[in-house]
Amino acid sequence: MAEQKNHPLLFEMLRSFTTLAETLNLSRAVEQMGTTRQTVRRHISTLEQIKGERLFIVDDRQYHLTEAGRHALQEAQDIQARGLSWLNNEAGHRGGLHHIVKRDGSGWFFYLQQHSLQKIWTGQSELLKAGVKCWADAEGEITHEAFDLVRPYLMVFRRASVGWVCSAVGGQSSYATWYGKRWEYSAVGREVPRLPGGQEHASQLHQPFEEVRASRGMRYDHIHTRMDRGIEGQTEPISFKRLLLGCRYPDDSFALASLVVRSHDLEIGGVSQAEIETMPDDLLMDEISPKPSGGQDNSP
Repeated sequence: MAEQKNHPLLFEMLRSFTTLAETLNLSRAVEQMGTTRQTVRRHISTLEQIKGERLFIVDDRQYHLTEAGRHALQEAQDIQARGLSWLNNEAGHRGGLHHIVKRDGSGWFFYLQQHSLQKIWTGQSELLKAGVKCWADAEGEITHEAFDLVRPYLMVFRRASVGWVCSAVGGQSSYATWYGKRWEYSAVGREVPRLPGGQEHASQLHQPFEEVRASRGMRYDHIHTRMDRGIEGQTEPISFKRLLLGCRYPDDSFALASLVVRSHDLEIGGVSQAEIETMPDDLLMDEISPKPSGGQDNSP
């Protein structure tokens, strides 16, 4: 492997890599970037030398990602996105905790404020409190019976070679009740960018998911954004609390459980309460208390 060092053209090289990976055509990549074929080739060659592995193979002038290239793509896209967010003052930290305020010209936005776990105990959601207790009782084992109380509200992900993949969706989860049965049933086995939120939301999930995977612990966020809803796919504002739980499957591989509660009881720096409350009241989940097996459910 080439000697590791800082490269002043890192972001330009990453842009060449991700653009060529998306187009798999050198001419189209050059056109999109407004550069030259020689520049793109040089950037790819330099990245391959640094990483010590081929990112592309070329067959009859057609580019194909190698397995190493596929593994590297998501992280390269995330680095670009985080770098742009930092430059545009969209991402940073408040009180040492992650904070994001992103908007684009189409009306899409994504606001996030990470919070300490202490806020769960002082908050309104009994479901989140139960989630923490179940996780502790199960000692993180996702199939343990201690998780049964909150399992219907969970969405579970597995880290695969292609990135994060959905492995389970609870029928009473925020995902199922927001998107509907069609997406609940078809979500399992899908890569995160292929879920209804698309690449925009997938790029916001990667960093929190990887943080929890590294710590095998928990993370608590407040989020206000826009998402498609229901069969019609109408984009609507959504406000929610999200608890990420580092878990494990019976084979000891990592599982990430996401417990989401739609709520107006959010604190996000730079976002007004009026904005948070643009999500209709009939979509709130704060009053849900998990029921033992056989109990009545009051989910929306």
